[in-house]
Amino acid sequence: MTQNDMILEALTHAPITPLRALEQYGCFRLAARIAELRAMGHDIETKKIKLLNGKTVAQYALKEKNNVL
Repeated sequence: MTQNDMILEALTHAPITPLRALEQYGCFRLAARIAELRAMGHDIETKKIKLLNGKTVAQYALKEKNNVL
């Protein structure tokens, strides 16, 4: 399973941050993997979150699909 596969699978369950990607998937360049997933057509949003230490990091999540019938 590639890093892209693992990250996409993780995104189906919860948002992901660079620290989580590094710890769980050995991914040092989450932004690059997200760019690749977006290029494949996945709708991923970026949200800036502030950590307890005052630093800001990106958090990525799959956008929810609106099922309109």
